[in-house]
Amino acid sequence: HKWATWARSAGALLLPLTLLFPTATLAQVLNNARGAGIGVTEQSGLLPEMAIGSTPMISNSRDGLALKMSGPSVLEKNAAAIEPRDRQAVAEEDVSNEFQDFVAKSVGRKLPMYGFSLFSDVPDTFAPVENIPVTPDYLIGPGDEIVIKAWGQVDIDFHAVVNRNGAIDIPKVGNINVAGIRYQQLQGYLKSAIGRVFRNFDLNVTLGKLRSIQVFVVGQAKRPGVYTVSSLSTLVNTLFASGGPSVKGSLRHIQVKRNGKLVTDFDLYELLLKGDKTKDVALLAGDVIYIPPVGHLVAISGSVNNSAIYEIKDEKATLANLIELAGGFTTTAAGQKVMVERIADRTMRKVEEFELDKLGLERRVQDGDLIQVRAIKGQFDNAITLRGNVADPGRRPWKQGMRVKDLIPTVDALIIPSYWEKQNQVFPSPAQESSRMQADIKDTARKTNGDKMLEGKLKKSKTNGDNALADQLKKSESNDDKTLEEQLKKTEINWDYALIERLNKADLSNTLIPFNLGKAIADEKSVENYLLQPGDVITIFSKEDIQVPIGKRSVYVRLEGEINAAGVYKVLPGETLRQLVERVGGLTPNAYLFGAELNRDSVREMQQKRLQTMADRMEADINRNLVAKQQAAISPEDANSAKIQAEAQAALVQKIRSTRATGRVVLEMPAQNATIRDIPDIALEDGDQFVVPSTPSTVSVMGMVYNENTFIHHPGKHVSDYLEQAGGPTRDADEARIYLLRADGSVLSTRKSNSILSRFSGDFGGSNGEELMPGDTVVVPELLDKFAFTKELKDWAQIFYQFALGVGSIKLLRL
Repeated sequence: HKWATWARSAGALLLPLTLLFPTATLAQVLNNARGAGIGVTEQSGLLPEMAIGSTPMISNSRDGLALKMSGPSVLEKNAAAIEPRDRQAVAEEDVSNEFQDFVAKSVGRKLPMYGFSLFSDVPDTFAPVENIPVTPDYLIGPGDEIVIKAWGQVDIDFHAVVNRNGAIDIPKVGNINVAGIRYQQLQGYLKSAIGRVFRNFDLNVTLGKLRSIQVFVVGQAKRPGVYTVSSLSTLVNTLFASGGPSVKGSLRHIQVKRNGKLVTDFDLYELLLKGDKTKDVALLAGDVIYIPPVGHLVAISGSVNNSAIYEIKDEKATLANLIELAGGFTTTAAGQKVMVERIADRTMRKVEEFELDKLGLERRVQDGDLIQVRAIKGQFDNAITLRGNVADPGRRPWKQGMRVKDLIPTVDALIIPSYWEKQNQVFPSPAQESSRMQADIKDTARKTNGDKMLEGKLKKSKTNGDNALADQLKKSESNDDKTLEEQLKKTEINWDYALIERLNKADLSNTLIPFNLGKAIADEKSVENYLLQPGDVITIFSKEDIQVPIGKRSVYVRLEGEINAAGVYKVLPGETLRQLVERVGGLTPNAYLFGAELNRDSVREMQQKRLQTMADRMEADINRNLVAKQQAAISPEDANSAKIQAEAQAALVQKIRSTRATGRVVLEMPAQNATIRDIPDIALEDGDQFVVPSTPSTVSVMGMVYNENTFIHHPGKHVSDYLEQAGGPTRDADEARIYLLRADGSVLSTRKSNSILSRFSGDFGGSNGEELMPGDTVVVPELLDKFAFTKELKDWAQIFYQFALGVGSIKLLRL
């Protein structure tokens, strides 16, 4: 009755199919499809795809081995019928199943379904299986190419293709039926058939291009449909071609059905875990690969080699079986107990804990179980931990009666390895070599009083990166200067303070026990030589780790330039700058104390903060003025002009923001004939840098003059004389704010002293005014009144005075 109903439903389809297929082939296809549970509607969609008139071609999709027929396949038709929103839902369903989400809520992450990663990175294309050896039991069928070569009484060199009736037609021999003959029997079979016509000949028979077959992939497959594959394809080949099972499909019961009968029940776990594919079978035309729904699932996580969700094959599986599937325990697994979360009577969940003894390993696992294997604790029962500023940090075995001095018997145990690395270094490291090269560039730029290359670098960009090169040079200088000091400080132990950290197991509170390290090592009977307990952590600090009193801090100062013994020195308690210079041998005859620089980190930080504060205030003034001008603008041209002015002002403020303060302290030494006695008795700070240059022979004129240049210094010449040599101020010069940047870092301006120039307009050749010293720089700023700019920025002398900016900043800040 069912067959009659199906035939009536597909009656319109059967008539044209009988014209295209031999009766036996059609019946076989329909029987296989019906045996796999494919309904009438699906069969009517599948069968037209098998029309002989279709042209096969290699698919570029992830169908892998499949040769897709021209025209849309069933898979494509079904995919085309899915709406975009449905496509997303299907894709999301295929990513995980309900049990994965269920487990993730307990373990905090999504465990993978074991075995599915095998299909996650399948290539988009598969070459047809054509070049592998043909198995002896391969059955010859329609579409196979047979290469026949005979010599002797008959000479044959012929490529014959088996026709739809299963026969080949050999010239001079006739029609021979070869369908169903196994490959190992084919040569003998053909020699016998040809021998009925000819005698005394030799024969060689091989197979050429093999036929393609069509198989069905149905059930819980990732991409179900009809696939045209090579006749050499096996179940495993075709699984890859189809993308394998979906996450809701079974990996342990993949079935091949032929003519309604089960051919094989393939367990993919056997292939994955043991490399066993003995149950993999060669496919025939019309075979159905059926992937049933996934069976019982059990999850295992924690300290196993492969935490995942596994499909158990039967209800007799034990915990030992599951652990074996998961690859066994990891090295750090706690092998005493496991936790099991179990679904009880499909109504609620419960938690069990049991020992991993023989009885526990033989316990059966159930569908929905979650087994968690814990790792061993990180606790050491008999260890003491030594860390910090020590030669060999690490754990030591605890012994009864052990004390601090037993752990650190001598001071040698406190010398860190990096000290010896630095001490034994013969050649500079790559980082030091790079720092030295950058320092050379910096020195060249400094000696040329604003080298043209550096000037070009600074002028190229109008963005925040204007001072990138200068920043790099400064950073190089800072790093190079501090490398030795930092290395020395890191090796200095804080003898007054070390720490024992102890855990109170009763209430899990931490107790910190400070002790005097020096006394503990010097005298084993000292009360500071504490008795140690298992689990104690001893930390040794350097003087850099914790700020110690000033009197106990190490202060290192770098002396450079015209000093008889330039270098890095540790400052004695209470020692001043003058006393330090005297102690190391004094100055050379070429020393120019008026131009000496004392650069200090704390001053640099303070100046930089003030510089940024000033830039913020200027930026706010610019924005406020822009709004006021745009509101008061009569025409669009006025508003645009105000905007252009504001942009120019903002660019200059940005340059100020990127300028780096020097941290220079003005020492106020005499301009002429200064000696070591004139060096102030100023207290020194860690990281100070005192640089004494040689006596220069030039004076510079910069800014808005007709000839920016550096001139030979002549005693007795004044500002006006050098201005005249530079051609005098230009039309855009702000003559009312010309200032003098002295070699000692101080600044003189017309606002502070009327003696710089007798006057700033008209005659610049007068002999009155401030006498210049070697290394001084006369700066003529640009007239900013044309921008109606903020008042604070007009006084460049005040800015350079407050923030100790160098000559290089003059070039950077020019508009």
